[in-house]
Amino acid sequence: MSPEPQNVLDYRGDNTIFLVYNFKKDQEIGAVFQKICALVINLNNSGETRFPDSGAACVMGIGHDAWLRLGLPSPLPKELKSFEPIVGAKHTAVSTRGDLHFHLKGTSSSICYDMAAVLSQILDPVADSVVEVHGFRYWDGRSILGFVDGTENPKGAKRAFFGLIGDAEPAYKGGSYLFVQKYIHDLKAFRALPINEQEKVFGRSKQDDIEMSDEEKPSNSHIALTNVGDDQKVIRDNLPFGNMSTNEMGTYFIAYASTFSTVKKMLDNMFIGVPEGNYDRLLDFSSPKTGTLFFVPSASFLKNIASGAPALEEVSPAPGQEAGARTSSSNGSLLIGSLKK
Repeated sequence: MSPEPQNVLDYRGDNTIFLVYNFKKDQEIGAVFQKICALVINLNNSGETRFPDSGAACVMGIGHDAWLRLGLPSPLPKELKSFEPIVGAKHTAVSTRGDLHFHLKGTSSSICYDMAAVLSQILDPVADSVVEVHGFRYWDGRSILGFVDGTENPKGAKRAFFGLIGDAEPAYKGGSYLFVQKYIHDLKAFRALPINEQEKVFGRSKQDDIEMSDEEKPSNSHIALTNVGDDQKVIRDNLPFGNMSTNEMGTYFIAYASTFSTVKKMLDNMFIGVPEGNYDRLLDFSSPKTGTLFFVPSASFLKNIASGAPALEEVSPAPGQEAGARTSSSNGSLLIGSLKK
């Protein structure tokens, strides 16, 4: 039986809270993590039962260092590492620490708020909240810059193909690589551009969201550099956010993918450029303030931890691959913090 994935493929989620927590030093975190795994499962079950049309979901990702500290299965997902900065001639994709990431979404902001509240009650004693972004759907799926976001997202069955790990990593089948960045926009500078120049930055028309032809699309436009081929897609769940009092307007970029190498190629194209130096012109108006890679294990993985069972079952390797992930101890138990026996 294939593992049950977390809810990363749902289209719904007009309201969102994105949370990043970092564990405090010298804290026993195993028991808390077990409770969080149980809570994530409970929140999703409760949301589906109480508000079946709301798209209510809580998706949890785990960072590389937290994975090691918790003693989660080894070998790790093969592309789960600490994200390294990508330094271009002018712009840098920064790297920031993140132990746990929570993507809370639904049609109602009330649902998101309540999920965030119960998560914080459990995590606050052992972890610090380092990112909290309240995202919202802006008109017909536009960013604050006024252009439709996510047009290239795969549809239908292709979402699972590009968003979930398959047989390439049998031990982690049903999981996803999750990469996030918090971008702040220079709206004043961008809006000072004539509409036709704004469209050249993106490679699309602003009003109708129609992609420019290859002949007229600038090579440094956002679309030209981030579209790395129809066989390399990711699930974008970006949402805009804004704070009028601090003039902090931006986009929370969030991508689920079956392989992080696809996201990495997009980032290299944006920040280094193709050819080198021909970077994404959008970066002249949008600056990343965070950048973190997480792994989103399957819901089955979380249920096992919540119940005290081994996180992973032994799996047969795919042809030509090494054996799947093993649990962290010889008797199959997870060695995570106070769960050590």
